[in-house]
Amino acid sequence: MRVTGLGHAGMFIETAGGSILCDPVIGPSFFGSWFPFPDNRGLDWERFGAADFLYISHRHRDHFDPALLERYVSKDISVLLPEYPTDELETDLRALGYENIVYTQAGVPLRYGALTMMITPLRAPSDGPIGDSSLSVDDGTASILNQNDSHPLDLEKLLSFSKPDAYFTQVSGAIWWPMVYDLPQDAKQNFAKLKRDAQNKRAMYYIEKVDAEHVFPMAGPPMFLREELFRYNGRGLHDDAIFTDQREFLAHMRELRPQQKGYEFLPGTQVDLDAGEISVTQTLYTAEEIDRVFDDKWAYLAEQRDSRQDEIRAEEETRAAVLPPEEMLAAIKQWWEPLLRRARTIRNGVGGNVRFRIGDLDMVVDFPKAKVREYAGEECVYWYTIPADLVSTNIADHEIDWSNSIFLSMQFDVGRSGKFNEFLTTFLKCLSRDRIEYVENWYAEQSDQTEDARLGDWVVQRRCPHLRADLTKTGKIEDGVLTCSLHDWKWDLASGRCLTTQGHPIRASAVDADAASPVV
Repeated sequence: MRVTGLGHAGMFIETAGGSILCDPVIGPSFFGSWFPFPDNRGLDWERFGAADFLYISHRHRDHFDPALLERYVSKDISVLLPEYPTDELETDLRALGYENIVYTQAGVPLRYGALTMMITPLRAPSDGPIGDSSLSVDDGTASILNQNDSHPLDLEKLLSFSKPDAYFTQVSGAIWWPMVYDLPQDAKQNFAKLKRDAQNKRAMYYIEKVDAEHVFPMAGPPMFLREELFRYNGRGLHDDAIFTDQREFLAHMRELRPQQKGYEFLPGTQVDLDAGEISVTQTLYTAEEIDRVFDDKWAYLAEQRDSRQDEIRAEEETRAAVLPPEEMLAAIKQWWEPLLRRARTIRNGVGGNVRFRIGDLDMVVDFPKAKVREYAGEECVYWYTIPADLVSTNIADHEIDWSNSIFLSMQFDVGRSGKFNEFLTTFLKCLSRDRIEYVENWYAEQSDQTEDARLGDWVVQRRCPHLRADLTKTGKIEDGVLTCSLHDWKWDLASGRCLTTQGHPIRASAVDADAASPVV
């Protein structure tokens, strides 16, 4: 088996039973903000586009690049479709002309001669754009796990496919926190460090559980080449960003797990696997060029910025004309209010007003009352400032996921009163009737949590209130605070209160040391 890195989470897998093109992206993505790091334009995209199978893990635009697919990938290719609860990814692919769809079943192997594949989707509201997935591949010569951005909860089921020889996984998150937030600089620096630490911790959790002999960190970081975002590359010019690079993570991994074999996986990295043997070579860059990318990163990024402004201008020219404020308000009101009326759990979870300053429009979304109106000085729990051309484009495109467009572009500002509110973020990426109904039903199902488990001196509900992880495997208690290692969410066990966000309380009771039973 041969695996070639295509940049970011992209890879080309050649097996004894056919080839698979995974998540190919040149970009830029998210309104011209994200470029793959390092530059991957020099790859032989014609060769990779002639694969037997196409696998798009999820709909995020740093994994799904319609322009690249149109240019390089045949419409006759077999498309491996993850089994998601809503059909946006299939709709997007069919709109591009891809009709040879292979409908996979969650966690069920597919066999094509010597090639066996399995796609394991995640379907919680917090998983990517309502969905993320991993790809397992085995052709008899080797087995790999391409986890990309997904954070699977049931590792035992995932690893029952076969123990991977090589493991490819995200180590640098795709998020806008804390960079765009209205915070003092020292607070941004502190929160950025906490976020980087949490990402490293999560990545190490999976690396230890998967226990593959060979590990390849991937799926980030991006290059920010827009002038106003350039400072947020990597850890930030002022140490206030969250994007750990491959070399930084490998150094961290060596400290914690010195026996682990880890490798840089970049555009052009070629990994050959055969019966336990591995060979890693580089086909696009010289060793000296790679060292410069990492060791003189800011000079490399500046060269990329200065040479690629035409791509940014080209994206800006595709944006819709800015709507007048009254038209924009009417369009959003007509679109959002019917969804708000259906979103009872989300409305209660947000529990207040959210202000949007969009060019000359100043509006408020009253979640308790399910209303959109002009802002009139109300107290708000969140407040956004967003360029009017981005919102006008989303209205014109009827873009139902603003996290997969505006928020990951980082071309906006936001402030909040209190903690992160997951319900608000969920609403803004569920701007369709199908998605709203799905997440409302999903939240309702999560409320039925009857099984408890003993953790140290506490009895707690076995399943995490956030995404249903098994806390006997992912939970750790220190000083009465439970932390779920998958996403670093925390709870005060004495009160059951979630310390990470509003809502999501946990059921917990202390154990009487003498009686060895829960204290009621």
